[in-house]
Amino acid sequence: MTDPIADFLTRIRNATTAQHRWVEIPASKLKARIALILKTKGYIKDFILVEDGKQGMLRLYLKYLSDGRPVLYGLERVSKPGRRIYVKALEIPRVRNGLGIGILSTSQGVLTDKEAREKGIGGEYLCKIW
Repeated sequence: MTDPIADFLTRIRNATTAQHRWVEIPASKLKARIALILKTKGYIKDFILVEDGKQGMLRLYLKYLSDGRPVLYGLERVSKPGRRIYVKALEIPRVRNGLGIGILSTSQGVLTDKEAREKGIGGEYLCKIW
């Protein structure tokens, strides 16, 4: 697999479209940190690490509105393996005019766009979520 973050986002997108209660994704520290941000910001209910004797699987419990629509409306990969996108602290774009979040990989860990702006640090712009 050449782009595990794109696979992570695609699995979530497909599961919400099919209205599954949860989705399993091969685990990594980066994906676990992104899942923690999604949980903190209210895009998913919860996530757990399921041990399988290898790298483990992340099980994300998806969140839906009362009428059945998914809370996660859109997920978009920004920086790709063939074309990395790096942004400075003052150049971090807002997602959907502040209604979504951007996720960056910085020297101080994986942060949301708002946290990176507050700390004054830039980094690789991984994805946008709204």
